[in-house]
Amino acid sequence: MPRELTVAQIRSTVADFATAARNALDAGFAGVEVHSANGHLLHQFLARGTNHRTDAYGGPVSRRIRFVVEVVRAVAAEIGADRVGVRVSPGSTVNGVEEGDTQAIHLTLAGALAPLGLAYLHLVRADPEEPLFHRIRAAWPGPLIANPVLPETFTADDVHRAAARLLDTGAELIALGRPFLANPDLVERLRLGAPLNQVRDRYMMYVGGATGYTDYPALGDLPGQPSSDSIVAFDGPASPEGPAPRPPPRPALVPRSARSAWRGRWWTSRGRAVPR
Repeated sequence: MPRELTVAQIRSTVADFATAARNALDAGFAGVEVHSANGHLLHQFLARGTNHRTDAYGGPVSRRIRFVVEVVRAVAAEIGADRVGVRVSPGSTVNGVEEGDTQAIHLTLAGALAPLGLAYLHLVRADPEEPLFHRIRAAWPGPLIANPVLPETFTADDVHRAAARLLDTGAELIALGRPFLANPDLVERLRLGAPLNQVRDRYMMYVGGATGYTDYPALGDLPGQPSSDSIVAFDGPASPEGPAPRPPPRPALVPRSARSAWRGRWWTSRGRAVPR
């Protein structure tokens, strides 16, 4: 039976997040992302449908965001704000969560986190057609990572178009989930415009073992699947007559402006942010 955390347990959990972040850096990670999305614990505190508390952590939005803000502050104090990102999923009903007042939650939360100097804010299923996306972008002064809404069956062109729309409307970086899971060589496939593997079974993403998680083939691994050598890249094939005409460029997954947005601490490599 679900039960409320006591205030003492909340304080202990905040400390646990800070300890986990320190352990991650000690293990060699460059930073951490605080997961406040998709119906998990922090998101449950944000959402009106799951947070029925009557103390300082429940009730109006200003109190429902408190736990998330305390966790993020503790993690930032432990490892440095520039090594911390926060992931949110405005309007998500995953795992049965019901936010109720989505706009108020996420604008208030963005405003509370803005002064901390975090590495980024990460929006799940970001949609540039939704006004809230633009309001969050306006409220958030730092780099914004956007996870695009993709069709159930997606192509490389779908990924490029969705990424371009978000980059054109304020995102600095793009996060991809299902395409990366199903394609171990996704960056190369996107560069070449090659066919993409599709996720075989969503359920298999959340159970143990390699099946449906790390067993997807790379280009050329299966009969009938093209290899990267057989696909003409954007710079064209080698030819004794000279280079082939360059095809129309695809939109970059990361714009040049993103490099400066990371304040010199990060550089971009084929759509991924990696530490210098």
